[in-house]
Amino acid sequence: MTPPPEEEAATAAPSAPAKEGSATVRSEPPPGGPSGRASSALRYVFYLVWIIGLPFALAILSVWLLTPAPGNTAAGGLRVFVAEQQIPTGIVLFTIFAMIAWHFRHELPLSGAIGVGRKDIPPNVRSRYEEALALVDEARRILRQNKRDVDKRLLAPEREQLEGALASLEGAMGAPKFDQDEFDRAHARADRAVGEHLSRWRKGEMREYAESIGVAVAVALILRAFVIEAFKIPSGSMIPSLMIGDHIFVNKLSYGPLIPWTDTRLFSSLPPSRGDVMVFKFPENKEQDFIKRVIAGPGDTLEAIDGRPILNGWLVPHCYVGEFRHDGREAHLFVEYLEDKSYFTLFDSNPDEQTCTSQEDCGVGFSCKSGICGNLVGPFKVAPGEVWVMGDNRNNSHDSRFWRGGLGAGVPFENIKGRAMFVWMSFGPGGGIAQDRLFVNVMGRPKLPGGSDSLQAGLEKCMRERPPVSQTTPPPGRKVR
Repeated sequence: MTPPPEEEAATAAPSAPAKEGSATVRSEPPPGGPSGRASSALRYVFYLVWIIGLPFALAILSVWLLTPAPGNTAAGGLRVFVAEQQIPTGIVLFTIFAMIAWHFRHELPLSGAIGVGRKDIPPNVRSRYEEALALVDEARRILRQNKRDVDKRLLAPEREQLEGALASLEGAMGAPKFDQDEFDRAHARADRAVGEHLSRWRKGEMREYAESIGVAVAVALILRAFVIEAFKIPSGSMIPSLMIGDHIFVNKLSYGPLIPWTDTRLFSSLPPSRGDVMVFKFPENKEQDFIKRVIAGPGDTLEAIDGRPILNGWLVPHCYVGEFRHDGREAHLFVEYLEDKSYFTLFDSNPDEQTCTSQEDCGVGFSCKSGICGNLVGPFKVAPGEVWVMGDNRNNSHDSRFWRGGLGAGVPFENIKGRAMFVWMSFGPGGGIAQDRLFVNVMGRPKLPGGSDSLQAGLEKCMRERPPVSQTTPPPGRKVR
């Protein structure tokens, strides 16, 4: 119901008489606080500090407190997960803290002083109070940006009516004692006046949707460029750690994010640790993305005997799990231990069956190295600014051992995209969702794929008998410059 003219006159703030034919809409601050551009700017600062800055700081602090110290093997499951998945944990914690801060935004310091809210407003009125704030901000912005057009298109009485409605609403919102009835009347009047006189300058519904979609796309592109990117596993070079059809997230902050369209890295944290599973641009064709496990870093000397890595003359320890069936064939599954990492490796033949004490124990064309007879590749010297990688499916992986026409090659730091995180979706050979693969932590404890229950006892045995980190760390290589 439209209030009578007497009531409108009683609630409108006093205004100076306008000159005939040239009246303009004035912009006055509301009682008890800033308004217009200053008020809007202060509110943006308030939200930036309390709704973004504080939750961000709390999320970082929480991740830091939950992450166990290096070498702490007694940490529980949650702390191990946080250490291995810091980015997802931080995002979840930031979201939770931001939601809490938003819920209590009216109680935060300075919220009343800058017009975010008032402590004397009933909870059921707070949403309408914020709608009124947005309405006033929108109207003042239109009046500033379209002043000449507004003065030209609106008659003097219309401009005075609009100004009176806005001033009444600002007065009701900033009154020393909040009066809900007066606020509701002023809000309804201002909403009608703005809709009637400023509708041609207001954003349309389609523009609002387009801007929202644009912001969402921009945020997604920024996250993809600097934080997290999704990849699909198309080949079997990492079986069974990663299966064909797995979709994974990659943490692009692990080694420092690359500036888009450049090879410059921000906040570099290199080289990757031995045992990391990382995505990188294939050195021989940078249009292709590869995923492999880091085996050797700058200064290391790498050899491989039948697929088993030897670092600086030291054979990486391993444990036999059992016979692994995949794609109608059998292979030999092991757990390999490198520094603090434990991960699966797969071999077409069992290297442990070809043991030796000297070269004479091996047949023609085979070498004896670290007590194993087999095909020896290397030695390769890892140069500064690169790492050497191998696939976990050792006899079915095109990796550093075979690049450069079989001479071997490393992955330059600038080719590295990020560190693998976890499987967020997986599709089996028949096209259905492989539920047993969902949320598998790529860098976590080895997890057998579906249909391998008979190997669980062997896996548990290997994990129980895992040597201490001091015995799974290779001797240092020669320092390189």
